[in-house]
Amino acid sequence: MAKVLINNMIQQLKNIESADLWIDENFDKKLTEVNEMTAFERPLPDMHSIAELISHLIEWRKEVLSRLNANPRGLEMTDSANWRTNSELAKKGWDNLLKEFYTSQQSVIYFLEGNDDEFLAAPYPYAGPAFPHDHKYLVTGLIHHDLYHLGQMGITIKFLKMREINQMA
Repeated sequence: MAKVLINNMIQQLKNIESADLWIDENFDKKLTEVNEMTAFERPLPDMHSIAELISHLIEWRKEVLSRLNANPRGLEMTDSANWRTNSELAKKGWDNLLKEFYTSQQSVIYFLEGNDDEFLAAPYPYAGPAFPHDHKYLVTGLIHHDLYHLGQMGITIKFLKMREINQMA
């Protein structure tokens, strides 16, 4: 039972969360710049808040975990859970949202730790014939998705700080 590739993917997920990456960013570092007041703010009307981004990441982690457990596709791009509103998320609270975010990460890692490289190479049973793919594709996609939205968070936080500076001037 080889675990070289799966251990590498687990490490990547952990690194994106809290390691000293080459990109000089990780979720822990970015999220320390956000608080209950700024988490639900959209710096521009068409820009997602940090809370919206975190919720979106949670939903897709749940979806990938469900698919890794051999379930059919559940979450679709048009589903309301894909992008919950700030008012809906504010009811949950920033601390609870953060807790759910980190729990979703641990759930994926825990699941992967119980599998091996052979599992990653196994086809996802509900992939359509037009786009067959394996479990590795799902985990790689999750890593890419996390990195993409980590970058978005950086831009959102930068805009929030600029707005705060402009309001003080």
